[in-house]
Amino acid sequence: MPQTAIREELEFKLDLGKKQNIGTIPTAAQRTRQRLERVGGVVQGCATHWYKRYFLELILRQIPLKPSEDGRHVPLRVEHKYALIDERRGHPYISNTIRTSRYTLIDFLPKQIIFQFTRLANFYFLCVGIPQAIPGLSTTGSYTTILPLLFFVLLTVIKEGYDDYKRHRLDTLENANAARVLRPLGVKSGLSTRRWFVGRRKTPEIDIESWGDEPSSEYGWKQVKWQDVQVGDIVKLVRDEAVPADIILLHATGENGLAYIDTMDLDGETNLKSRESLPDFKGCGTIAGLRNCEAEFVLEDPNPDLYRFDGRVTVEGRTLPLTSNEVVYRGSTLRNTEHAIGVVINTGEECKIRLNANQHPEAKKPALETIANKIVITLALYVIILTVGCSMGYIIWRQSTEQGSWYVSMATVEFKQIIIGYAIMYNNVIPLALYVTLEITRIGQMLMLNNDVDMYDEATDTPARCNTNTILENLGQISYIFSDKTGTLTENVMKFRKMSIAGTSWLHEVDIQSEEATSTIRRSLSVNAALAAPRMSREVTSVIHEDIELYPLSSPSSVFPPQSERRSSSQWRSTARPDHLQPEVTTTDLLEYIRLRPSSTFARQAKDYILCMALCHTCLPEVVDGKIDFQASSPDELALVRAAHELGYLVAHRSSQSVTLQVDAGDGNQRSEVYQILDIIEFSSKRKRMSIVVRYPDGRICIICKGADSMILPRLRLAHVAMQKATEVRKSIELEHELLRRSEQLEVRNSFGGRTSLTLRRSIAANRNSVAIAQPIAPIKIPVIVRSRSVEGNRSRRSEDKPRPSLGVRTTSLDVSKTLSLLSPSSPRPLHDKFDFLDDPSIYDESTTFSRCFKHLDDFATEGLRTLLFARKFIPENEYDAWKKIYNDATTSLVNRQDLIEEAGELIEQSFDLVGATAIEDKLQAGVPETIEKLRRANIKIWMLTGDKRETAINIAHSARICRPGSDIFILDSSKGSLETQIGDISEDIATGCTHSVVVIDGQTLAVIEQSAHLTDLFYTLIPTIDSVICCRASPAQKSMIVKAIRQRVPSILTLAIGDGANDLAMISAAHVGVGISGKEGLQAARVADYAIAKFRFLQRLLLVHGRWNYVRTAKFILTTFWKEMFFYIPTAMYQRYNGYTGTSLYENWSLTVFNTLFTSLCVICLGIWEKDLSAETLLAVPELYVHGQRNKELNIPKFVRWMAAAATEGVLVWLGAWAAYSVFGQARDDGLFALGNLVFTIGVMWINWKIFVIETYNKTAIVLAAFGITIAGWWAWNAFLAGVYAPQPSPYPARDGFTSTFGKDPLWWLILIIIVLVLIAVETFYKTMKRNLVIAGVWKWPPWKGGSVDDSVEDWGVEVWQGLEQDPVARERLRGLSMEEDEIDDQERDSVDPDDVAKVL
Repeated sequence: MPQTAIREELEFKLDLGKKQNIGTIPTAAQRTRQRLERVGGVVQGCATHWYKRYFLELILRQIPLKPSEDGRHVPLRVEHKYALIDERRGHPYISNTIRTSRYTLIDFLPKQIIFQFTRLANFYFLCVGIPQAIPGLSTTGSYTTILPLLFFVLLTVIKEGYDDYKRHRLDTLENANAARVLRPLGVKSGLSTRRWFVGRRKTPEIDIESWGDEPSSEYGWKQVKWQDVQVGDIVKLVRDEAVPADIILLHATGENGLAYIDTMDLDGETNLKSRESLPDFKGCGTIAGLRNCEAEFVLEDPNPDLYRFDGRVTVEGRTLPLTSNEVVYRGSTLRNTEHAIGVVINTGEECKIRLNANQHPEAKKPALETIANKIVITLALYVIILTVGCSMGYIIWRQSTEQGSWYVSMATVEFKQIIIGYAIMYNNVIPLALYVTLEITRIGQMLMLNNDVDMYDEATDTPARCNTNTILENLGQISYIFSDKTGTLTENVMKFRKMSIAGTSWLHEVDIQSEEATSTIRRSLSVNAALAAPRMSREVTSVIHEDIELYPLSSPSSVFPPQSERRSSSQWRSTARPDHLQPEVTTTDLLEYIRLRPSSTFARQAKDYILCMALCHTCLPEVVDGKIDFQASSPDELALVRAAHELGYLVAHRSSQSVTLQVDAGDGNQRSEVYQILDIIEFSSKRKRMSIVVRYPDGRICIICKGADSMILPRLRLAHVAMQKATEVRKSIELEHELLRRSEQLEVRNSFGGRTSLTLRRSIAANRNSVAIAQPIAPIKIPVIVRSRSVEGNRSRRSEDKPRPSLGVRTTSLDVSKTLSLLSPSSPRPLHDKFDFLDDPSIYDESTTFSRCFKHLDDFATEGLRTLLFARKFIPENEYDAWKKIYNDATTSLVNRQDLIEEAGELIEQSFDLVGATAIEDKLQAGVPETIEKLRRANIKIWMLTGDKRETAINIAHSARICRPGSDIFILDSSKGSLETQIGDISEDIATGCTHSVVVIDGQTLAVIEQSAHLTDLFYTLIPTIDSVICCRASPAQKSMIVKAIRQRVPSILTLAIGDGANDLAMISAAHVGVGISGKEGLQAARVADYAIAKFRFLQRLLLVHGRWNYVRTAKFILTTFWKEMFFYIPTAMYQRYNGYTGTSLYENWSLTVFNTLFTSLCVICLGIWEKDLSAETLLAVPELYVHGQRNKELNIPKFVRWMAAAATEGVLVWLGAWAAYSVFGQARDDGLFALGNLVFTIGVMWINWKIFVIETYNKTAIVLAAFGITIAGWWAWNAFLAGVYAPQPSPYPARDGFTSTFGKDPLWWLILIIIVLVLIAVETFYKTMKRNLVIAGVWKWPPWKGGSVDDSVEDWGVEVWQGLEQDPVARERLRGLSMEEDEIDDQERDSVDPDDVAKVL
């Protein structure tokens, strides 16, 4: 980049900064900060420019490729004598090998060395270890720092290399996939290529079948590995096969020459896309046709744009344009097409999917390392001060004592040796053992996570897996989650769920009833087994659920009604609104009504509805394993056709001319009906509807249309009435929404504005230390056990338990409230009057039907269902003939064909009669809504980034509870006006008050924002104030860009990206933490991600439980490690006053060498691996406790300073106590340096292990207690060992027989040891007990000036409160009930509850 460009960019940034500060009065500190930021930006820009220009381009020769002059030229030939040359490089096109690993054999060591020694601690130890190795400078050995450092770095490098080797192996598996390429027969293909490295062997080519192609003695299809596919190769794909590279389609066997492509792994869209080859390639379906076809492609240079493609092809001297309609990208899969043929245009890292990936990302660092670096800098300053102080002490001592003492007057030491010697002596204040043992603890944490059976998915036999153990503590500090939709939140399974016919709503749950039948058999078997077996006492927890409310029991029968009287537990519930009542009538009842009253008006309307479902689609039936299934370009169409089959209308055969239906007459007989297909007006994103013109068996011509309600309503016969009713419904919806928003604003909120999981109450008057979970203020007078379905603690109940705004209330203006109870009965009715509501004459009034249907549409949408309207009309023959001529002219036009087709469609798609509405469920994975709700309560903002269209994304957001019923949804759309104005309006609405805000933005709008620096700044200033964001139609590169932008704009937070497909790789790599779903969609994301789980619901345990535990473990590990080093070396520093500041150590050298390895390693390792400050049940029950890590409460500078002050105080007291006891209050048997140093050393070992093992470790398992005993016993064994192996010679540390004969038999030595250790234990225990009682009482506040009430939000309560609650059996059971997943609770609710168990609770 030229210097002028850098200067202009910097000037623009300065001007932008000035504009942002207009209207503000910055303080001196703000002005200084702004200046420093501007200077830093200038320096960073210059450094980046020089790095690219001189290092990358000049030294590494990584020169950016210039665009080709006329695109890349790819000739269509069955054989290339020479490899095609990329004119940008002057070499052959790159191979089709892809690499997701971070390193190669060439750059692994250089990158790792740079990475390891850019870590502050490693650089510090390197600076200390080099002078220490110089002979004569160190008093603690020459290699005690540099060798352990190099060993530790080597271990880390090996571990990183092994992790990357696993990624490399997975890359090798993908590169070894088989592809079918057209090659000469009997001759080994040998393209003349220029290779820099010739060591790789060519993989063998295998001859395979020709699938009925014309016999050719020269060429045939050969099987090669993906990595051997080259630009210009002709490849053949078969059904359900992945595409090995970007190709131009030459031939396909689908209907009308179409190939159907699944691009879910590429862009996240679930609908199949059709691709069509140019008509000039119609002869390319055979090898002979390919040989005879002469064509040359001129294509755009590789770029990441998935939605645009520019190129041209010259065929037989005729030039034709190429668009994305003829291109199939790598990452796609061929569906519903027997086979297809294409020519390769992009390979390897130049494929669209790889250009959208975050290629070769850098290694990730833990967030705690930032704080640890600050601590290292602080301690380095402390070491410098201590070194300088002791060195100055030596100078003073030399002038006052040494020069007057003849026996040391000639032993003067140079000042530089003194200061370097002290620096080396005190460098252990920053322990190298910290980083060695930290790696050990992380391995232990990784094994604990991998072996968690609660994150094991039995259906797929997939456990959780940690691929990167260096950032385990990051899991406990996440603030933003970026999630894919398809395959991550959803199962990509569409189910037809509801229908609205003549203003009546019906539930379709055939699939649920079949599952319930299976589970009923299992339950009956388990009940029989339970009756046959002796009765065992069951745990009380089996009847305790969320927010328990216990009431007096009149009799067991009143509490536990017979199973037959209970409502069927198989009934479908909305995941978005689980408390919303569902229709009591189902499609099974509908079929029964049609069978009983086939000639009634409603029965005819219902049959017309089902017939429209069976006709208006493009699905093709096929026989699979003896059963009829369907090929569909859209999962929505597949769900509709299958539902029509379940309702008695089976599509038995379909061609381009007719549809054959097998209709169930209801009496066991079937009849066949043939409908002639006259025309199909295809669905498009602009039209948002699809129409089919058919001729009925009786000769009538009918057009059936299905589409979005916004498209169908204006085209109805009574459009003005429909629009009026829709407006009335919309106004009532807005009124309800406003009421809901106001009610939510009055709810109790926690410290970060979220809804609390539960309420705690202290009984201060009676007992200041009493804490209990608050009971409901006004219990419901129902003699049953009630739980909150929405996990709202003691505030929420089911909708049938308390009044709440409902659509039934707000639609009184529509004059339908009187019949709502008839349309959706709330209790089972006798069979004879179950259908009485269908005799209501109002259901035949079109105005009333409109009102009810639109209300149903709103209900369906708020439940997260995908809605469609069906409409139809019969057309006279002459009117159809006139339109047919116009339509034929449009389909054969060579100019603006698509526009003319849409205009022709507008002519006939008018004056429809409304048939009804459908609701399709995009089935979520189990536990997704509950997981998102808990993560939101953990102060985590959840974004959904998907390639699907806007309406689909919003529906899924409602189902998954990313959007709540009271959410304010703002849509940013570049086609709707000024984006600056839209962003400003959203900011104003947020400022006026909003309980939960959601912004919806599409990829096109995001691209517009990216092009303007001003809009980018406005957008990313707004986004942190938003609760959730839905980004639809986003490319993988845009997903990655969003994650990176949030990281840059909000540097204090941590991000997590989760996905399952190849289109999520860039996003996963860009986030602080990447999680891959290793389920049905393959392992592309799981192999690159830092962590792999089988289902999205395991994310709550991964973060709330393991994240919290690992954050607390690592933070405590770092804190206690620094504490013990500070405490241990304070006596040595104080001892220098008594040895003339000569640097003599208080401790014996060998004991000092193994201090961290043998005597204080197990305590911190056990703390770092097995510590659990709170149980998993508590952490899942109260997600708000997750903010502990987000706010860095466990490790921060103030807490570190307090711990260091305590360590220094304790170290001073230990030294003064030992020195006073030896010198003032008693006469020791052995008053030598070794006896005194060993006493202080022993006190240090005892106190460090007692404090960490006993006081600081809350989860004292058998392993922890055993490690404590081993460490203490090991220290005494070490003393005995020294006493026996030390040579009997004069030494400052006469260890020989010391412990066994001299000071070991001195009662004073033992008395001092016991007294000092007991004093330290007593002081620490008193402080901990006092603090715990004050915290529980609500009196403890730190810092003292911090405000707060006695009953703060649950996340502000100290961990001591929750540990106290866990000790209480009743509170523990309530917390366990809150932590249970909803499906587990439902299973228990379906089981009968024994009254004896309830008596135990009471």
